[in-house]
Amino acid sequence: MPLRIEGAVLSQATLTFEDLAALPDQIADISDHIPGRNDGGVLLRSVLNRAGLKPNVTHLTCESTDGGFSSSVPLSAVREAIIAYRLGDAPLPADKGGPIRFYIPDAAACDAAEVDQCANVKYLGRLILSVGARYDTRPQSPEEHAELHPHHDDEGSSG
Repeated sequence: MPLRIEGAVLSQATLTFEDLAALPDQIADISDHIPGRNDGGVLLRSVLNRAGLKPNVTHLTCESTDGGFSSSVPLSAVREAIIAYRLGDAPLPADKGGPIRFYIPDAAACDAAEVDQCANVKYLGRLILSVGARYDTRPQSPEEHAELHPHHDDEGSSG
């Protein structure tokens, strides 16, 4: 499934596995950035450079492929994020959150902060750039966190 880039960009894009693999700033093994992970990916900045940003963009909304989970975070706080899309030379499998997954290195523990581990998104389908925050379905209470993380996902991500 491709990744769509929409909103306040100069050129909306739909990026396939091959398109992502052709971008600069590839990371063969993201474990140096995110311990415990062995997927490969590309830095978010390369994906954003491909689409180009309109002036005054402040936020990035990451949305799962089914639209059921989203996080809207300040773009300035996630410039070093990683788009994971492969395991070796193959697409990232669904049991690893693929085919595309959004990671924020050094995100704060899930505590409903602006940029926390719950801002990481499995099954990523769209990146939406905007001026101001958009919809965000991350948990906002301890009870909602417990429901989202019944077994406390040791991979540090949601969605």
